[in-house]
Amino acid sequence: MSLPCAHELARQLADGTVTSAALTERYLKAIERTEPALHSFVTVTGQRAMEAARASDARRAAGSLLSPLDGVPIAVKDNMITEGVATTCSSKILGNFVPPYNGTVIQKLQDAGLVILGKTNLDEFAMGSSSENSAFGVTRNPWDTNRVPGGSSAGSASCVAAGQAPWSLGSDTGGSIRQPASFCGIVGLKPTYGRVSRYGLVAFASSLDQIGPMTLDVRDAALLLETISGHDPKDSTSAKLPVPRYSEELEKGSLRGKKVARPREFFEIDGIEPGVKAVLDNTIEKLASLGAEIVDVSMPHTKYSISCYYLVATAEASSNLARYDGAQYGHRTPGTKNIVEMYSKSRAEGFGDEVKRRIMIGTYALSAGYYDAYYLKALKVRTLIKRDYDEALAKADLIVAPTSPFVAFPFGSRSADPLSMYLCDIFTLSLNLAGYCGLSMPAGFGEHGLPVGIQLLAGAFQETKLLQGAWELEQTLGVTGTRTAPAAAV
Repeated sequence: MSLPCAHELARQLADGTVTSAALTERYLKAIERTEPALHSFVTVTGQRAMEAARASDARRAAGSLLSPLDGVPIAVKDNMITEGVATTCSSKILGNFVPPYNGTVIQKLQDAGLVILGKTNLDEFAMGSSSENSAFGVTRNPWDTNRVPGGSSAGSASCVAAGQAPWSLGSDTGGSIRQPASFCGIVGLKPTYGRVSRYGLVAFASSLDQIGPMTLDVRDAALLLETISGHDPKDSTSAKLPVPRYSEELEKGSLRGKKVARPREFFEIDGIEPGVKAVLDNTIEKLASLGAEIVDVSMPHTKYSISCYYLVATAEASSNLARYDGAQYGHRTPGTKNIVEMYSKSRAEGFGDEVKRRIMIGTYALSAGYYDAYYLKALKVRTLIKRDYDEALAKADLIVAPTSPFVAFPFGSRSADPLSMYLCDIFTLSLNLAGYCGLSMPAGFGEHGLPVGIQLLAGAFQETKLLQGAWELEQTLGVTGTRTAPAAAV
């Protein structure tokens, strides 16, 4: 079963060969058929989606479309505030929370006429790399349902790979768009910090979080990025910069004559599976065949990325998650004797083990006597990591790197060892610490016939250059199967 890209669906809508109502019904039926095997969604908003689709068809008939994407369905990660729809972050503590307003990206989708099919499953509060931390059950990889889809944007990756939605939104704090995109054989883009508003994104680590597209091809990533990007006065970290027409710029660039950096710290590392290494080597050859000059560089401080990230991110999480105390909204343990007992029992019952672990690490790192030794030192290392990126990008236009050292792994094989799980993001964390943009794209297949993704990385607000390079490479790689629904989804 071939999977149509969103831009192809938009063309079909424009040609009149399909209606938004028919498209939406088709995807809702696909969800109904495959959800028992995959569990990509926390909430499916079928009735709302059909109402939005019929409204889109009425606008089209009246010649008053909101955008060229009006009527195209989409799925959204369940940590993005959506008016009137449960927004749980896959946590018991927010299990009954229904927001009274929209986050900025949700409003932008609705303003463009896109049809939201539902909210996708994730590792609780976006903390995890496998979906095994969700309070509402695991999401499964469509390529092999005994294996993880990656995380934390597990459902957003799985639903696109399985044909439950043509594209989706995820969030990336340390690789949570790119790593599941790699595991599920789709494209995942982490924009530059500040390119997409975080207003309405439930915060994990505020200096690292970023919303981005998860799509079947690079053109869709460009279209969705230009739809959700832009300055937002509600987000003080939102950049006051114009938004390029990324989709119109794709074919205007060329890798010929460009320099692509190959950091030895990302390639000369133990633990990369042979199949992943073979795909990486083939990608380097393809880049060279397109006329790119491969430049070997060193980014020495990136080897400290895991330690640095798990101090910065957990410290910010301990602060951000302090608001979930059962007093104003979310889960509250009944029958407690006083406010301290209410706080402690509500949080103990509402948070899962991984969230508790990260809150405790972050609180410890921020505590008196340890702040300078841990958190402050991590901030200094973060500066050095950013400097590594700056120096590499001064010598090259783009950086090429693996997305993950291995393909999707079986459930339970890493969850008992938190450190082993943290190593899943060894190639993605540093980009968030630097604040720059990066894209994972399918580049081949590794062990067990499972997808392998590679990353292209670029500097601040260089998404045009990034997407141009990725689009040209996509045409050349000729990866088969990534546009075909895996067997579990048929």
